Amino acid sequence: MKNVLVLCTGNSCRSQMAHGYLSDFQDSMATIYSAGIETHGLNPGAVSIMKEDGIDISGHTSNHVDEYEGIAWDYIITVCDHAKENCPLIPAPNAVRLHHNFSDPSKVKGTPEEIHEAFLKTREEIKEFCYDFIKEELTN
Repeated sequence: MKNVLVLCTGNSCRSQMAHGYLSDFQDSMATIYSAGIETHGLNPGAVSIMKEDGIDISGHTSNHVDEYEGIAWDYIITVCDHAKENCPLIPAPNAVRLHHNFSDPSKVKGTPEEIHEAFLKTREEIKEFCYDFIKEELTN
C-alpha cells in the first residue's frame, strides 16, 4: 500500500478536492492524506462542488502537515505554488514529488454564478489530474 500526501496552503479547498478524487478513483492501492502548511478549515464551496459530482468530503478535516510526521511517503503532490515554495522539509528521500498549481476558487470574487464556475473549473482540472495520477503512477 502506497502513502500519498496532497499538500496545499490551507488544506481547505484544492487539496481536499484532490484527496476526495484520489480516494474515490483508486481501489485499495494507496492511503490518501491531505494537509496544509497552515490549516484554514474545510471550505464549504469545495464540499458543495464535490457533492455535485457525487464525492462526499464533508467529513474531511483540515490538517497541518506536521500531524503526519513519521509516515513513509511514496508520493507528495503539491497543488499550489505557495505550498511548494513554503513547505517545510518533509523527510521522504524516496518519495516521488509532483506539482501542479491549480487556481484557488476560494479567492474568486463575483456573482454566485461566477464563483460556482470557478469552483467547477478547478474541480474538473483536479479531477483530470487525479485520474491521470492513478492511471500513470499507481496502476503501473
